Amino acid sequence: MSTPWPFLYPVLILIISFLCQASGIHLPSKNGAHYLGNFKSSSKTFSLVANSRAPKYQYETKYFQQKLDHFSFADLPSFPQRYLINTQHWVGPSRLGPIFLYCGNEGDIEWFASNTGFVWEIAPRFGAMVIFPEHRYYGESMPHGSKEEAYKNATTLSYLTAEQAIADYAVLITELKRNLSAHACPVVLFGGSYGGMLAAWMRLKYPHISIGALASSAPVLQFEDLVPSETFYNIVSNDFRRESISCFNTIKESWDVINKVGQINGGLAQLTKTFHICRELESVDDLSNWLDSAYSYLAMANYPYPTDFLMPLPGSPIKEVCRKVDSLPDGSSVLQRIFEGISVYYNYTGKVDCFNLDDDPHGMSGWDWQACTEMIMPMASNRTTSMFPEFRYDPKSDEEQCLKEFNVKPRPTWITTEFGGHAFKSALKAFGSNIIFSNGLLDPWSGGSVLEDVSETIVALITEKGAHHLDLRAATAEDPDWLLDQRSREIKLISEWLDEYYDEKKATFSM
Repeated sequence: MSTPWPFLYPVLILIISFLCQASGIHLPSKNGAHYLGNFKSSSKTFSLVANSRAPKYQYETKYFQQKLDHFSFADLPSFPQRYLINTQHWVGPSRLGPIFLYCGNEGDIEWFASNTGFVWEIAPRFGAMVIFPEHRYYGESMPHGSKEEAYKNATTLSYLTAEQAIADYAVLITELKRNLSAHACPVVLFGGSYGGMLAAWMRLKYPHISIGALASSAPVLQFEDLVPSETFYNIVSNDFRRESISCFNTIKESWDVINKVGQINGGLAQLTKTFHICRELESVDDLSNWLDSAYSYLAMANYPYPTDFLMPLPGSPIKEVCRKVDSLPDGSSVLQRIFEGISVYYNYTGKVDCFNLDDDPHGMSGWDWQACTEMIMPMASNRTTSMFPEFRYDPKSDEEQCLKEFNVKPRPTWITTEFGGHAFKSALKAFGSNIIFSNGLLDPWSGGSVLEDVSETIVALITEKGAHHLDLRAATAEDPDWLLDQRSREIKLISEWLDEYYDEKKATFSM
């Protein structure tokens, strides 16, 4: 793959690696969006630390035998789906204790569990069970016996879809409730990035399974022409421009400089040395895509305090990048400034000697397949409004790349056919309820999400300075008041969903 794909979007702990191609949502390519019975339990209880600043989350790791294809009756082999479960605070079925289910994203589920402190932290106040099921084809949840076999070809990968994933979650929670005699216990869905999309879609597709969903940073409208294709890169660019016009202009100028150097004799070797790349660059595009990824991830992870979610980063990392770019002495070259700035993302710890452009530390390569089949998110950049080089979305090039890589053609209209998108607000108002779409406007994926209330029960919670699913992260002493307020509103809405559910149950029982 020559360009980074998106996601959702959208990633997995303490990353001291050369390159992170993850986010919970992958990044856009230049052609589009490429960011118990059946229950088998391990005997250990694991304690996972999200990073040096985060609390420990206790859970048990279990496995559930899932059908490979929920939508046929063919006799296909099942596969073990990993899920993490904590019942420490659950008040049990007799008191209709709620179940908080996080819809696993496109990566190892422990990464998402460690970076979703909000769910763990509110579970005690609600007496809730916490479940983090892993998305099929990621982490340890591999069909066909191994990742090598699962990713072998288009036939073995054909069951890697959003539809199958949310069906997994529906079957898992239904069987788990049956085994625990917890049929009447209400389920609340959570998800961030692609997981947020799955949570919203699951609430719509399986309204009898859950009573509501919190979909954070979920770009459910980033398909077809539902939002302008330049939206993502415009938001990334504005995040840099708001910190420093000179920094913005340096980045904008750098692309032409890189192209010019790359075209001279020995230019690729010079760029390799300047940017400390481990192997000599094969093309200017490889470097440009590496830089593109960093700027986009910086916008997503532009949190107000230090984190280790994507890479070890300082608080307000874009501010720090621009400080590095702008603080070099007069006469410093554009490429020197860019290298100093980009090192904030790729080497903030100072422990990396050279950068490997091919790392996939979180096992998220399955997204390449998803982005070549149904998760088609058109992306473009406008030179006037963006700091990135101008490019247009080219579906033909996208198709050629996917045919070459997987021998499949993308289906760009399938997601909107399956889950909706056109006339989204009227459809949701008529058929949906109890969904929170939360977004921070610093997050480039917010442009493809729901930013206005649809009805009294489908609401949009917006924070001007929030980044990628910041509200789902663990509480810290550095949390600003606006973030505390956002989480308080989310808790209030979830409480209202549960109160309404319990009131209905009481009324039914009284009858």
